[in-house]
Amino acid sequence: MDGTRDIEALIDLMARLPGLGPRSARRAVLALLKKRGQLMAPLAQAMATVALNARDCVVCGNIGTAELCPICADPTRATGEICVVADVADLWAMERGQVFKGRYHILGGTLSALDAVGPDELGIPRLVARVADENTREIILALNATVDGQTTAHYIADALAGADVQISSLAQGVPVGGELDYLDDGTIGAALRARRRF
Repeated sequence: MDGTRDIEALIDLMARLPGLGPRSARRAVLALLKKRGQLMAPLAQAMATVALNARDCVVCGNIGTAELCPICADPTRATGEICVVADVADLWAMERGQVFKGRYHILGGTLSALDAVGPDELGIPRLVARVADENTREIILALNATVDGQTTAHYIADALAGADVQISSLAQGVPVGGELDYLDDGTIGAALRARRRF
């Protein structure tokens, strides 16, 4: 089996990726090996390029290849609104909707006493400074509806209590196309509390 050591090492590395287990990683590596020229070589080159050039945006924390990400560099996005998200995946999800036209602040996670993640690890003081520096009118807290997410949202709201800024959060409740029979009690309760005039 010495002849397959490198392939097994690749499978082990792929299996560490989110959403891939050992079996899925094995299938992915086999698919790559079958198309070495068309898929594996370009993928390896793209990964090497990204590993060399990727960096965090100095303003919001988004991932890009320049000091400022395209969102922070776009003057039309300076709307006075900052959407606070836990990580880059959340920013990408918000951008898929193509509705929000302001800027973002990526925390890099949520507060967690168990994992020893405090406000300084998340850059919350940097957010407070941004609010003052950028004449921010509104902070939109787009954090997960988990205990850690809501704890983080409350902490940020308290940290910005003295600032002249409106703080809002995303609505929670029944998703578009959702059926009440399939929703959990918490979602139904949140939807009922957030009801609006029809």
